[in-house]
Amino acid sequence: MINEKDLTDARNAWGDGVILISKTYDEKGIDDAFIVANKILQDLYAFELGPILFKPTLSTGNQTFRSNLEGALSYFVGNNKKYPMDDGFGIKSWHKFESKTSEIFIENDIAIWMGSVTLTNKNGNILKVDKSLAYKKLPNGNLKIILHHSSLPYKN
Repeated sequence: MINEKDLTDARNAWGDGVILISKTYDEKGIDDAFIVANKILQDLYAFELGPILFKPTLSTGNQTFRSNLEGALSYFVGNNKKYPMDDGFGIKSWHKFESKTSEIFIENDIAIWMGSVTLTNKNGNILKVDKSLAYKKLPNGNLKIILHHSSLPYKN
């Protein structure tokens, strides 16, 4: 059974992962950032189950949705000719992550979290997004993302 601590730990692992991708890029460059991002995405997202449901915050057009590792990697680190609009969300010098829960739903081996995520970069610029994350607990006990929907908050 999944509990609220599991969800918090999984969400913090995502935030820590984004920060590590940024730090690696800032200190070692794109090649090392790609390697780190690849490992983080495979650790956190359930690609081994098949397509995941991923709608990144800053994606548009016919490449809005990403269901495989290549598309997700491109979103996080860019540098993929198949995704020319991607400039690497994960390589924006993020150094601080916070989240605020709106609601959670847990049933058996599925859990859904909805709330807001705030990332701050090294220059103090802040990006706040609305996010929904659905997780599945795998037979080995790992909690992995099967749905990731993210959007900018509505502005009136």
